[in-house]
Amino acid sequence: MTEEMLQVSVWRGGAEGAFDEFQVPRQESQTVLDVVTHIQRHIDPTLSYRFACRVGVCGSCAMTVNGKARWTCRSHVSNVVEDGRIEIRPLESLPVVKDLVVDMTDFFDKWAKAKGSFEPTCSRNDQLAPVSPTEKKRRLVDAGIECIGCGACYATCDVVKWKPDYLGPAAMNRAWTLVNDIRDGGNDDRLRAIGGDDGCLGCHSQQGCVERCPQKLNPTMAIAGLKRETVKAALKGKL
Repeated sequence: MTEEMLQVSVWRGGAEGAFDEFQVPRQESQTVLDVVTHIQRHIDPTLSYRFACRVGVCGSCAMTVNGKARWTCRSHVSNVVEDGRIEIRPLESLPVVKDLVVDMTDFFDKWAKAKGSFEPTCSRNDQLAPVSPTEKKRRLVDAGIECIGCGACYATCDVVKWKPDYLGPAAMNRAWTLVNDIRDGGNDDRLRAIGGDDGCLGCHSQQGCVERCPQKLNPTMAIAGLKRETVKAALKGKL
């Protein structure tokens, strides 16, 4: 019986690289990460790619598969293969280091620009401030807190593609969770940081980030919330 083979196109080199073609045996319950690992272990050991947990926890295996940003460890071949072929390339809108590996520096620097760090209002010597799970702002935090920084939304965002200074959906989703954290004291600076055209006002609400988020988060909703908060802050003279 002839073994069924997948035709796999894999990006090689840097930004000016090209695709290499590989044939990989088709397996039951095979993931795209399994395909990449097979190529690296059995065909071309020089192939560079990034992964860690293999179970959809770390997000480090995100790549562009048949034109869409995905976690490769959670993407089964049977769900993405087209006419027996798969194309795998690095995430878009991020500098290519080599092959399927991108430099995430810009992505995380934008979290810092969006003031994505918690600014405490109490010290370690104060009593813990309880936050009820039914409190309205707490529920808004819950809706966006599961982002693990994989970059899939950033690579999908059309605004990032044509406006490199745009903060991107993940950074602003993080800002939104902090805006709604009643213990945080950094909102004035945070809203100033995300309130311009490079921030929430630059979003076109096309919801590509929502479609491609593996965690099923809604950064577009978070950005809409930031727009409302910046308007309120502006009316109060804080911006």
